[in-house]
Amino acid sequence: MGFFTSLAGIAAPLFLITSPIFSYVDQAISMRRSKSSAGFSLDIPLIMLVASIFRIFYYPGAKYDVALLIQSFCNILMQVILLKIALDHRPAPSSRGGGAAAVPFAGSSDGISGLQRPYNFWRWRSSKPYWQFLLYVFVVLTALELLIAPFNSIYPAYSALIGYIGLSVEATLPLPQLYANAQSKSCKGFRFSVLASWLAGDSMKMFWFFTATTEIPLAFKLCGVFQAICDALIGIQYLVYGSQGPAVKPQQEWELAGKTTSLNGWQTPVGRRTSIAEKSFD
Repeated sequence: MGFFTSLAGIAAPLFLITSPIFSYVDQAISMRRSKSSAGFSLDIPLIMLVASIFRIFYYPGAKYDVALLIQSFCNILMQVILLKIALDHRPAPSSRGGGAAAVPFAGSSDGISGLQRPYNFWRWRSSKPYWQFLLYVFVVLTALELLIAPFNSIYPAYSALIGYIGLSVEATLPLPQLYANAQSKSCKGFRFSVLASWLAGDSMKMFWFFTATTEIPLAFKLCGVFQAICDALIGIQYLVYGSQGPAVKPQQEWELAGKTTSLNGWQTPVGRRTSIAEKSFD
């Protein structure tokens, strides 16, 4: 057991540091080649960027293992690149399947459980608000750090709060993809390489977190367990749904009897529609 613990103590930090790059480089290349980010949830960069920024500001108070700090910087670098590519190659709203697939929680125009996001958050058509939001998060956390750090009586509690917020946000990483897969009954657009890296990373993290001799705060362990469960559920979805597109029910062949009127560019039937099967031919 001591040998495996020592091996994990060396391999796990190296894997965690490089995993943000290897996990998403295939996804980024795929979107760039296809010139489409359909099937990829824009919430993934949101979650990873916000969580990584919070984790960096958590370090001064927690002094956790430096490998996890380096991982946060690698996460930010990779997710900025991924977000840029995803925004540049979003399908147009008018394209078939583009509108739903190009926004978070594809397949549901009102988000989770029919709730609409305030101010259309993280569904903006312009790219500028995405970068402005991330800049605001960084500026606010920097200001709070400078203001609260001198007060030793409250800074530890503030630092712990920052850590739990950041790690809780990171733990929700699989949820948008989990929801999108369930809605579309498909895993199309979600790269198997990403799923494999998530599952491998979870296995490595769980072993390292609970056997490491360096400082690993409880927040990392709790949020890591939750994320591992969600990743396992996505793995089950991939086995059940596969990577094929969502099943489309065949439409009946209808022949329109009557006139058609134009409404906002769409042809709207007026009168009774008669199926080909009902129509008699002389």
